[in-house]
Amino acid sequence: MNIGLWLERAALAAPRHPALFLGRDRVADYAGFDARARAVAGGLLAQGVAPGDRVALFMGNAPDYLTALYGIWYAGAVAVPINAKLHGAEAAWIIGNSGAQVVLADAPRRAALAGEGLPAQPVTEGAPVARIAPRAPTDLAWLFYTSGTTGRPKGVMITHRMLSAMSLAYLADVDAVSAEDATLYAAPMSHGAGLYALVHVLRGARHICPVSGGFEPGEILDLARHHGRLHMFAAPTMVRRLTAHARATGARGEGLRSVVYGGGPMYEADILEAVDRFGPVFIQIYGQGEAPMAITALGRAEVADRSHPDWRARLGSVGRAQSVVELRIADETGADLPEGEVGEILVRGDLVMPGYWQNPEASAQALRDGWLWTGDLGRMDGAGHLTLCDRSKDVIISGGSNIYPREVEEVLLSHPDVIEAAVVGAPDPDWGEAVVAFVVGAATPEVLDTHCRAHIAGFKRPKRYVMLESLPKNNYGKVLKTDLRARLRQDQEDRRSDATR
Repeated sequence: MNIGLWLERAALAAPRHPALFLGRDRVADYAGFDARARAVAGGLLAQGVAPGDRVALFMGNAPDYLTALYGIWYAGAVAVPINAKLHGAEAAWIIGNSGAQVVLADAPRRAALAGEGLPAQPVTEGAPVARIAPRAPTDLAWLFYTSGTTGRPKGVMITHRMLSAMSLAYLADVDAVSAEDATLYAAPMSHGAGLYALVHVLRGARHICPVSGGFEPGEILDLARHHGRLHMFAAPTMVRRLTAHARATGARGEGLRSVVYGGGPMYEADILEAVDRFGPVFIQIYGQGEAPMAITALGRAEVADRSHPDWRARLGSVGRAQSVVELRIADETGADLPEGEVGEILVRGDLVMPGYWQNPEASAQALRDGWLWTGDLGRMDGAGHLTLCDRSKDVIISGGSNIYPREVEEVLLSHPDVIEAAVVGAPDPDWGEAVVAFVVGAATPEVLDTHCRAHIAGFKRPKRYVMLESLPKNNYGKVLKTDLRARLRQDQEDRRSDATR
């Protein structure tokens, strides 16, 4: 089934119900949303796009994003959403790897791609299609690029069945949605926020894009008051910033109904203060691109509960398995581990990807005997609560965005005055983690920062450069990142000690 059918059905059921908003202003009702998607599909077909072809989306958050996304599906094509924060060179690589036939981009991103010699176009319309292209449940719908330890992004193949399973699990395990609700896109629509559009289309809810195009706490709280019954997806750092703004202004989050958070570690003090400020509106989820948004969930009642004997441990978990997956903890051989023991988190079900785009080696590594090996380490308690303990990969999560050290290291090593480089994450009170680069060579931090600005997205740049004579290594020549992290912890403790003297 083509996931785009949900929009067609919503438009048939309630054509005049408000659908798309830019800030407070209504842009389209459901009939208009559907009509624009049909026209976008017609424009793509006129350019030779056929079912199964890839169409890249390189845009900031805006109502046109949803129009384009559903237009791609109406045409039977595969959407390739690209993080709007990426450097033009990074986006160009994804476009090339996916084999996208058409690139839809807003003006800033078209300019970025033009600098890479790559053509792109705005969201354009043609003769509206009368019929949505039929697709099988196993056909691709979304090609999600997530970086890996190799430093190059991998394309997660997301099918129509996966999107359906994810959306129905939201209704079963995360939150209720009705036509009276509204969802706000403050996090990138190329990621979790955009994935959650589907269930809100299914229920005929309102879709609101902030005028700022991103996350501005004051704007979010104003839109919540204006629209009411507001849902949103947020990284933990966004929750922290929203709470801080509300504390400073005296706001209580009127109109804010549900905040689903995930994508990084939530500190206990932050969620405790958020619940105290806004009430029981917070829901935690755990997922990854390979099993999007629906591995586990911790409902609002458990997030807000302070009466259960184990409430603190439960609050530190990521909840229980969602309805569409099986979940287990295994050792390196795949054998199940007892309750409470730490091992790799394995997932199976309709939510799990069929593999990585044109990458059979990585697919075989991640998918074994029908199970997805997530690369995350965790433990399970007797009630089925999963607690994440570590990541087997060295991914740094800063502001809810995944940053992969080797990708940054490769950019640093491309500078002629850099001999060695190692990148790790350091705890950061505002961003969750900050990128720190340890560098051997003659280049100065200022020169390295300029170099990074020219080659990678700004959010991936190191926030600190530490110049060393050599990197610590084991007997096999492997860099000991544990030693580097220990050094950062010691530096932090030394600064605290100095401050108390």
